[in-house]
Amino acid sequence: MHLPGADAVLVRHGDLNVKSTRVKRRMEHRLLDHVESLLATEGIPAEVDRRWSRPVVRGVSDEAELAAEVAARAFGVVSTSAAVTVPPERDAIEDALAEAASTVYDGGTFAVSVNRADKSLPYTSEDLERSGGQAVWEAVEDEFEPAVDLDSPDLVLEVDLREGEAFVFCDRHDGPGGLPYGTQDPLVALVSGGIDSPVAAFEAMCRGSPVVPVYVDLGEYGGADHEARAVETVRTLAAYIPDEEFELWRVPGGDVVDELVDTMGTGRMLAFRRFLLLVGAAVAEETGAVGVVTGEALGQKSSQTARNMAVTSQAIDLPVHRPLFSRDKQDIVSQSRDIGTFVDSTVPAGCNRVVPDQPETHGSVETIVREEPDDLGERARAAVDRAERLSF
Repeated sequence: MHLPGADAVLVRHGDLNVKSTRVKRRMEHRLLDHVESLLATEGIPAEVDRRWSRPVVRGVSDEAELAAEVAARAFGVVSTSAAVTVPPERDAIEDALAEAASTVYDGGTFAVSVNRADKSLPYTSEDLERSGGQAVWEAVEDEFEPAVDLDSPDLVLEVDLREGEAFVFCDRHDGPGGLPYGTQDPLVALVSGGIDSPVAAFEAMCRGSPVVPVYVDLGEYGGADHEARAVETVRTLAAYIPDEEFELWRVPGGDVVDELVDTMGTGRMLAFRRFLLLVGAAVAEETGAVGVVTGEALGQKSSQTARNMAVTSQAIDLPVHRPLFSRDKQDIVSQSRDIGTFVDSTVPAGCNRVVPDQPETHGSVETIVREEPDDLGERARAAVDRAERLSF
């Protein structure tokens, strides 16, 4: 929703507020570094006012709405709003509310909501909500009959009162929330080019962990198109952190897949999943990562039953993180659309051809270890030694 006269962007964060002052200050600084880099990448000239708890992007008069949308991409940001800056006097605020209403309010119900962070002001939030609502009413009553709904209005005109200034706005751009990227230890993220794994990697990034994306080339079971999809989803993820190094490890695994298909029956998909985790662990050893992220969801595929995931997890000593464990497929697809990876993920995964006609759904570690190649771990490390790295 375009707000005429908007000259600033309010940036809100959430989980940072439960941290100690020292940690919050460090995390907020990193979050705003990412906001600045995102704005710069989009060519938006702006200055980030790093005020405590409510940072403000200034100098964006001509591109306030775009700046709000871009700033909302930063991990750790809960929401942003393009706002009009006015002095914290009631008359000035009421005039700004009336001017905003004359442009953005064209019917339905409305409400005025005030957040008074500056408690020294000579009026209460309730006072300003009443008089501001009256100003909105009078601004539009000649055009149509306005209606107030304080419970579920069609339009909310908001005021954020800070020391020395007030911000008037009428829309919020949702951000990913979580924690600023780089405030946790790194994780390896296995990406396949399918829908789920990029979403899982995004979730890890959203909780502050730098991710090391790893794609295992399946040889004849994958192909150029399959690899291209994986590369493009990683490129999309990299765009969220333009000021950070982002490197995709392309690990050759076609020879191992060929052997598993030729020598194993119902359990070969579990052996394949174990190989992927072994590759992830080997990359983690090279990069200092402390865990491996996968896009698995409980019960979604034969290899993703609770027992089978227990079997595959035991292939490595590092923790296996499954951010999508309890998520429905429809929810994952919806999120992939939201974050921009869906289009490049909608190709049948090559590993579908690895699945036997009657896949194992109730495997055991003893059986799989007995049937899989004895040197699977060594093969994984050797494959990582031959990996190519693509920088974004």
